[in-house]
Parts: sequence; C-alpha cells; structure tokens
Amino acid sequence: MYYERTIESTIRKISRTFPVLIVTGPRQIGKTTLLTKMAEKERKVVSLDNPTIRAFAKSDPELFIQRYQPPVLIDEVQYVPELFDYIKVYVDREKNCGDFWLTGSQTFRMMKGVSESLAGRAGIVQMQGFSNDEIRGIHFPPFRVEISSLMERINHVDPMNILQIFSRIYKGSMPRLYEDESVDRSHYYESYLETYISRDVKELLQVADETAFLNFMGIIAARTATNVNYESLATEAGISAPTAKHWLSVLVSSGIVVLIQPYSNNALKRVIKAPRMYFMDTGLCAHLTRWSSAETLERGAMDGAFFETWVVSEIYKSYLNAGEKPPLYFYRDSNKKEIDLIIYQDGTVTPIEIKKSSAPKEAVKNFSVLKPITQAPDEEDAFAGAAHMKTDIGTGAVICMAVDLIPVDRKNWYVPAWLI
Repeated sequence: MYYERTIESTIRKISRTFPVLIVTGPRQIGKTTLLTKMAEKERKVVSLDNPTIRAFAKSDPELFIQRYQPPVLIDEVQYVPELFDYIKVYVDREKNCGDFWLTGSQTFRMMKGVSESLAGRAGIVQMQGFSNDEIRGIHFPPFRVEISSLMERINHVDPMNILQIFSRIYKGSMPRLYEDESVDRSHYYESYLETYISRDVKELLQVADETAFLNFMGIIAARTATNVNYESLATEAGISAPTAKHWLSVLVSSGIVVLIQPYSNNALKRVIKAPRMYFMDTGLCAHLTRWSSAETLERGAMDGAFFETWVVSEIYKSYLNAGEKPPLYFYRDSNKKEIDLIIYQDGTVTPIEIKKSSAPKEAVKNFSVLKPITQAPDEEDAFAGAAHMKTDIGTGAVICMAVDLIPVDRKNWYVPAWLI
C-alpha cells in the first residue's frame, strides 16, 4: 500500500527552481520510493547502493553521467562524492532546472560535497518518516496556533483516544511498518539499527566497538525530551564529553535526533542555554528503551516524555514537509520555569505546553515569564535603544488529550493532540 506524502509538492517546487534537487533524511523513510514514483517516464533511476554501478561511477564519473544522462535520479549519491564536480560542470553548461535528483542518508558526507561543488545550484529538502496526518491520508499546512484554521481542521479529522495515540507512538513512523502490516516491528528495528551502525556510523566515526555506540543511542533515547548535558551523557556512556558531543552530532546529522534550541531575548534573564533533544521516530526510541507494548509504554514512567516527543516531532515534520525551517524553540530558566515549545515567527512568540492529561490545570502559568519581551523600550531597561527587539505574544496552546478545541482563557486554548 502506498501512502501519499505531503512533501511531494515541496519537492516539485524545488525541482522547478534548481538544477539539482537533494533529498536527505534517515534511512528507510521513503526518499527513494517517493522520488521513483514522482519520476517522469523519461527520468532514469540509478542506485549507487549497487556495488557494480558504484564502482563504475567512481572509476569514470564523466562517463557515468553520459551513461545516465539527465534527467536522472541518483540514489545514495554520498557513496561517490567524485560525482559532484562533474554534476557541477554539467548543470553550469546545460542550465536546466530539475536535471538531477539526488538522495542520501549520510547527510554529513553528502552535504560536504554539496557545499564544496554545488553551492547555489542545489535545492535541499529534508525528509522524515510518516506524519500522523499522512498515515490518515490528510495533508495540512505547518502547525500554527491559529484558532480559525484549527476550527476548520477539526472538521476533517477523526478524534484519537490515548491508546490509539500511544499505539501510533509505539509503532513509529517508518513507512515499511505501515505499507506491509505483516512486518514484525521488533525485528524491523533491530535490522534498522544494525544497518545504520554498520553502514553509516562505522564509516563516519570509525567506531571500534559498535556496541558502545548502540549503548549511547539507548542512553539518548532514555533522555528524549530532556536538555542536553554532555558531561552526564559521557559519564553514563563511559566515554569523554567531546566524544559524547561528536556522537550526538552524528545522530543529529543523520536525522535520527533533533535539537531544539532555547528561545533567547535580551529581556529574559537567567535563560538556560543547553538545547533539548528529541528522537524523531518514537518507534525506534521505544525499541531502544525496551518497551514491550503500547499499553505498557502509556502506563510507564516515560509516558510524558514520549507524548511530548511525539507532539514535537509531528510539529517539526509539518514544517519540513512544507519546505520550511522549523521555527521551534523552548524556554527554561534557572528558576526551573519551563515552556515546552515556542513557535517564533514574524516577530510573534507562540507558547505551547504539552501535557498527556485531558484538561491540565495551571498548564499556562509559566507563559507569564515571556511578558518582558513585550515591553516598549521606555518601560524596560533591557530594551533601551532596542525598540526593534519588542516582540508580541500570540495565542498560546496546551496540546493535550482534550476532547475538543476549548479555550483555557481569553488568550490560550486546549488543543487536542490528534489535531496537530
């Protein structure tokens, strides 16, 4: 069964704009499947996963491009970085948009080649696994707390109860698990980890002990939805802090983990500077942390962390699918006051709290810490001579298990998690 991807329109737009389209993202999230389906009949499709074709491309890149003349889709292009210079020569000569579609799951290696050879010639699309909407066959624009659009959205989706949501969280977002229901989830993720570590991590890091990196992934998974502390990660993993930082950067560049940066503004005091980390695929995260079922996960000690991770990943994917950089931040200060998520766009800050309960009390109490950012320069010393920094606070949201879109007060709303 094929699921239509929301990002398809973004890919078409980028392909009409640049000679080279590059689609990056973790392994097995559907890059090749999507682009192969989108490829016109005259577009050739070639995979550098094939060792014979890879050897041909490495030995004679110029002849390879003559053999697979554009328009062409080249899958796993990072295996032959020698191709980038020849692609540059070709697109500079021909100047046709959409000639090359390239995919790669080793983002770090691929983007190094792109920055050196294809700067200004390539449009880059970051892709992730299925969103909840894609699984349901719905294609909404990026999530924003705009009540009128949410009111319209609610007419097109079926409500989900807590067990349905945790079943989705536990299963994860990998297309293979939805396209073929007979695939065993546990075996799938074991195979996924083996492939990822043996083919991507080992090559990038030259890790002598693959078990050490797998253990590190488990530690990160157990800390999803928490602030990054490299010293603590290093101690638990038995490695140095610089190694922990480097290994986490590999997970980030692979698209497996995202770091949400803290929101900063000169009017806010004592803001914690460490980013917050989230696994993008909650199914992989649950596998690494050894939960045996959706029911035990929902009742377990990490239920809140997984619920928050799922909500953040869904919102994050909604922006990627539209070809936008996710404008997502969070807030935490030295007084331990937190706001789970902040959307910052067009000079407006939108605070969001994420709670698993149906009607969490006092969920918006920490939104008041943002008040100083709205002060005019003559009202707040921190803004003297900095009128351009004055920021508005938009409608706030508590994303939770509410049964409907309901106001908390005049400024904030309960938003059902199944509506995002």
